[in-house]
Parts: sequence; structure tokens; C-alpha cells
Amino acid sequence: MTDSAETATLGNGCFWCTEAVFQQVEGVQRVVSGYAGGHVRQPTYHQVCDGDTDHAEVVQVTFDPQVISYREILEIFFATHDPTTLNRQGNDVGTQYRSVIFYHSPAQREVAEQLIAELTREQLYPGPIVTQVVPAAEFWPAEGYHQNYYRENPQQGYCAVVISPKLAKFRAKFASRLKAS
Repeated sequence: MTDSAETATLGNGCFWCTEAVFQQVEGVQRVVSGYAGGHVRQPTYHQVCDGDTDHAEVVQVTFDPQVISYREILEIFFATHDPTTLNRQGNDVGTQYRSVIFYHSPAQREVAEQLIAELTREQLYPGPIVTQVVPAAEFWPAEGYHQNYYRENPQQGYCAVVISPKLAKFRAKFASRLKAS
């Protein structure tokens, strides 16, 4: 990782989907699935899924801002989920699936708020954007079996039915931002 690396912490539904997307983005050095925004220390997947911890499923993305900007990271984030559904993405329902940006600096907060304002003015979505923009919370990496989930389980039912089509749309829209094979 470069000395100038930055971190983005983003929640937009199931972290398996989000991790699979950002692992393919040029300039992204590392993606870790985990939990943030709750009140339980070292939460488990089952605790988070029960919905009692207030954590969101998130990914922590380490990226080189000389290759891809934080704004571009957020543009991918908004293009790969529905930011207008409160506490839901597809069939995944609960606060753990909320749309949330955990900013790590005032500059990140400003970029996030400006982009949301632009997207709202452009009326790209059928309803108002409900994405939370909140200060970075303690990040807890998810259990090991959640890391690189799509890469290691592409034939698993959820991966084949939900993640693969999402990745195909992402690759078509952001072909210029993909890592070289």
C-alpha cells in the first residue's frame, strides 16, 4: 500500500456484493468486509443479522487517491445500490443493510454531501436519497469466511443470482475503472 492511501468505509447492503465490486476497481488496494456504527464491541455476523447491535454491514476500502479519487469511489458506491430504500437492499431488510457513508475526514464529509446534493438535483433516483453521512465509527472486520466471499464462492446461490448480475452491470458502466486482468 502506498503512503498516500486513504480509507473509505461504506455500507450499501450485503457486504459480499460491495466487496466484490470494489475488489475490481483500479486504485483499490484492499477491501475488508466488516461492521460499523453499532454499540457492541467485536460483533459477530449473527449478532449483526439479529439487528440488535445497530451495526451496518460495511466494507473498508483502502485506495490510492492518485489513481482514483474519493468522489469516484462514492460514484461507484451510489451506482451499485439503491440509496433511496431505507434499511433495505433487495431482499435484505434491516438496519444492518442501510445505506451509509462513514467519513474519515471533513473533506470526505464535504465530498459525500456535495455528491448527494448533485444526485438529488439530477433526480437520478425514483425517490429521495436516504444515505446516512456520519463520522467514521469503530470498524470491526467480519469473520474470515466473509472475506473474499464472492471470489471463493462464485457458484453459491446468492453469489450466482444476486452478485454476478450486479457485477456485470458494474463492469459495463465502469469499464474504464477496472483493474487490468
